[in-house]
Amino acid sequence: MKKTITLYIILCAASFSFAQSSVENNLARKNKEELYNNSTKTSTPKADKLFKRMWYKEAAELYERELGKLNKKTKEENNRNENYLRVLKKAGDSYFFNTDMENAYRIYDQLVSNYYSKVNSEYIFRYAHSLEGVGKYREAKRWMKEFAKRTKKKDDRSVKFDQEKLTVEDVLNITPQFILHNLSINTENSDFGPMYYKKDKLIYSSAVDSSNYHTRIYHWNEQPFLNMYISNLNEIESDVKNIGEFSKKLNTRYHEATLAFSPDYKKVYFTRNNYNGDLGRDDAGTNHLKLYSADLRRTEKDTTKTWQNVKELPFNSENYSVGHPTVSKDGKLLYFVSDMPGSIGGTDIFVVDILNQDENRIESDSTYTGYSKPRNLGDKINTAGREMFPYVTNSTLYFASDGHLGLGGLDVFKSEINDNTFGNAVNLGAPLNSKMDDFSFIIKEKENKGFVSSNRLEGKGDDDVYSFVRTPLNEPKTPLCEQLVRGYVSNTITGERIGNVLVTLYNDKNEKLATTTTSLNGSYRFKNTLNCDTKYRVEASKTGYGLKEKPLLTENNNGETVVALGLETLNELIVEEKGLLKIKIGIIYFNLNKSFIRNDASIELNKIVVLMRQYPKMVIKIESHTDARNTDAYNLSLSDRRAKSTRDYLVGQGIEANRIDSATGYGESKLINRCENGVSCSEAEHQLNRRSEFIILKM
Repeated sequence: MKKTITLYIILCAASFSFAQSSVENNLARKNKEELYNNSTKTSTPKADKLFKRMWYKEAAELYERELGKLNKKTKEENNRNENYLRVLKKAGDSYFFNTDMENAYRIYDQLVSNYYSKVNSEYIFRYAHSLEGVGKYREAKRWMKEFAKRTKKKDDRSVKFDQEKLTVEDVLNITPQFILHNLSINTENSDFGPMYYKKDKLIYSSAVDSSNYHTRIYHWNEQPFLNMYISNLNEIESDVKNIGEFSKKLNTRYHEATLAFSPDYKKVYFTRNNYNGDLGRDDAGTNHLKLYSADLRRTEKDTTKTWQNVKELPFNSENYSVGHPTVSKDGKLLYFVSDMPGSIGGTDIFVVDILNQDENRIESDSTYTGYSKPRNLGDKINTAGREMFPYVTNSTLYFASDGHLGLGGLDVFKSEINDNTFGNAVNLGAPLNSKMDDFSFIIKEKENKGFVSSNRLEGKGDDDVYSFVRTPLNEPKTPLCEQLVRGYVSNTITGERIGNVLVTLYNDKNEKLATTTTSLNGSYRFKNTLNCDTKYRVEASKTGYGLKEKPLLTENNNGETVVALGLETLNELIVEEKGLLKIKIGIIYFNLNKSFIRNDASIELNKIVVLMRQYPKMVIKIESHTDARNTDAYNLSLSDRRAKSTRDYLVGQGIEANRIDSATGYGESKLINRCENGVSCSEAEHQLNRRSEFIILKM
């Protein structure tokens, strides 16, 4: 799926992207200050201008201010005012495009809860992505399924998210291979994009400000523009302190970052704004990125060789972006990232042949003199999401992606190369990958050492460069012996053991071997005798819980293999209490002696509406309870009115009446503590008895 490129497409992780605000330095600063300082009266139009100019941080502050005003109104008033929906979208996008996933999740959660039927599929995708970004993997996958349903699976971002039955748990269970170290070269701004230079140097990109251009601020995230820096590789690994510019010939007043070298280090390819004295823009005023090359030469004025002959590569364009280069070890292939026509998703990885003079004469398309026509790497690598930061060794392509199944944001993947064919993308797991953005991976395969960039929270600033050591995995042994399989099933959230769970055993051909049911303490055991060091699969299922599949490899000696299974309810709002499935939401408050649904109560009830829409076979019953104060008869009548008022609200929101089996008030007849008539209790103790319960009868 081809998407129009926006600022965040290429690099949400760093202060470097495939588009830039068209406002220049001093004038931009002056205009921004006017917009920001005069925003106290009607902030939305000014926030829209800031958003359009990609100053997301300031825009978010103004949208939040507007939301504060709108939240004081009733739900009915906001439903009549489409501005509330619009401001929620803009506020969420401001955080999302600046990779502030905590706040993006907070706003998108309000958006989806209040306007489930009105938001389009793209906001469902962003909501799922923000859930993943805050570590709510189970919920993220569930909303990806909703995204797939809405797009009728035509958008492969949902398919890639659930590729080949792989789960987030499988990614989390990948054996850790990497030990990471944060480097002292990192600053409070963005530092990323490491690349080897000769045997003992490392080049990287940084938003460290310089004395020459200290007023140059990139307004997307209020950081200086990027330049390329150099340091000694051996000093890097022991925390380097002194750094310098890589090349004053290549660094300009705008962005330069992510570079690659020919095998002899006589040619460099690097990414830069479309800038040649002036910023070039397309018809919409967007300044895209381009790839440039330069040669290491000595001129009459130079005492040493410097980078000369800077020129654009022939497949650049004013209408799309090209960047993030890497060169094959034989120097014959140049890989890069672009959103050019022919892209599958937001950004794809492409490759061109680097042609010599004889090959140039054969090349039929003179448009690409010196290079072949760009080729998309195909759907094993590229998705409807973002693929970027490629790095290629002799036999492996490493790259970052948010389209394949990962732990959040961008994750690092590898694909084995065999006869110019790329294998399936494989997630490299934690701790290399995290719930934030992880990218710009490079490695020396024989030494098992390398570098990666990440904006994980424990870093020093925005993006940081980390060194790593990779530890090889040991091959398992396969002695002949016999094994039995036993284990237990528990709730992954509460840790409580779950009884009456159906557990099924399969072999590696997906043939059912045995079934059993967990006891009251959640334990199970299969009677079958199995082979040692052999792959099997167990599956646990129970109504109201998500199906759990777990592969197992039996132990390689005589004895038992223990397999613990964790089940989670189909939604975090669903809990099991004393064998009953219930929907747990916040307290439903009613005014004193009243039964009408208040605005704050509707926010909580809307969560049930969304849940029941997600599970159209769900049937519930409503029970309402009071505390022991007032007469028994009065409490019974009041609770019954409240239960039926709650039912009527859900039906009014589109839930079929036959899906609510009953709505009954029980007054003070089912107290859950000692606070009976005549017993002195605190207000908090009474509050525990004033409750509404939503019990699931069918799923």
